[in-house]
Amino acid sequence: MLIESRCGILCSACSYREQVGCEGCVNIKQPFWGESCPLKTCSESKQHEHCGQCKDFPCDILKQFAYDKKQGDEGKRIEQCRNWTC
Repeated sequence: MLIESRCGILCSACSYREQVGCEGCVNIKQPFWGESCPLKTCSESKQHEHCGQCKDFPCDILKQFAYDKKQGDEGKRIEQCRNWTC
């Protein structure tokens, strides 16, 4: 199973991927959009491949990102993490 991100975003469907040469957060040290990503940092600190492997899944931070009015995806990333966990 190919894990594309820590938070469940499908990098293969991201419109910025080719524009900025992003290889997905599982393959890069620093996200192109800023100094760090709290979800990437948390997941990696717990040595998880993605958020769905965490005992606190889905945590408040993941929910905040998933349901953000401007950049959220109405919880699709949470469902993707569930699919990766199965």
